[in-house]
Amino acid sequence: MRTSELAQQAQVSPETVRYYTRSGLLVASRNTSNGYREYGYQALTRLRFIRKARQIGFSLKEITEILEYENQANSPCYRVKELLSLKIPETQQQIAELQRHLVSMQNTLQSWSNQAESTPDGHSICRLIEQWSEPDAQEED
Repeated sequence: MRTSELAQQAQVSPETVRYYTRSGLLVASRNTSNGYREYGYQALTRLRFIRKARQIGFSLKEITEILEYENQANSPCYRVKELLSLKIPETQQQIAELQRHLVSMQNTLQSWSNQAESTPDGHSICRLIEQWSEPDAQEED
């Protein structure tokens, strides 16, 4: 099947298929009569796997590692569990950082609500942002 057909069946964009092919995650052959890339059923299976792994939260680097296990006729499931267990604390940390950022945004908006909007003077873009000071690093920890 061609790039567009593969993309449609796997519910991704044709550009995603091309990118994964350039990255070595997918393998295509060339149709000698027209030069188009041709993909087999294995590419569809692999592309669906990649899409699901991305949805779970795996990076392309991690997916490449997982697929290397499979290419060596080994089951990558143990490594998949291990990688996912490492991602949980990372994700918890990202959530905590986002929560701190949200509080900072809310506090900033609240402080801005008490300030009048400035008239453009040709020297500043937006006084609210230019006069904003970052929260102390201690407040974020």
